[in-house]
Amino acid sequence: MKISISTLLTFIAAASLLPVWLHAEEVQKSSPPELASYYFVLLTRGPEWTAEKTPATEKIQAAHLANITKLHDAGKLVLAGPFTDDGNWRGIFILKTSSIEETKSLVENDPAVQAERLTYEIHPWATKKGMLP
Repeated sequence: MKISISTLLTFIAAASLLPVWLHAEEVQKSSPPELASYYFVLLTRGPEWTAEKTPATEKIQAAHLANITKLHDAGKLVLAGPFTDDGNWRGIFILKTSSIEETKSLVENDPAVQAERLTYEIHPWATKKGMLP
C-alpha cells in the first residue's frame, strides 16, 4: 500500500489537532455561566445613627423608605432590605446601574445617608444572568 507524503502529513496534522478540539469542547462544557453586573451597597450605622425613635428619626426613615420605592420604580433597585440582628450593618441595596458613579449618586441622595444616620460601602457584584431582574 502506497501512501503519498501529502496524505501522511494531512493525517499527522489532523491527529495532532485532535487533543485541541477535545479540550475546546471540554472547556466549553465547564465554562462559567454568563454573568450580570450589579452594585452591592452595604449600609452601616452612620455618625448620627441612634436606636431612639423620635419624630425626626421617623421622618428620615419614612423618606428613606420612599426613596427605596422610587429607586425600585425607576428600575435601578433590584433588592433591598434590613439586617435584623441590630448590629452595625443596617441593610443592603443591590442596584442595577451603568456605573459606580451613578450608584454613588443614587446612594448619596438617600435621606438616611444625607442625614448621616447611615453610611455605605459600594462593591461591584455579579450573579448568573437571569437570577435577578
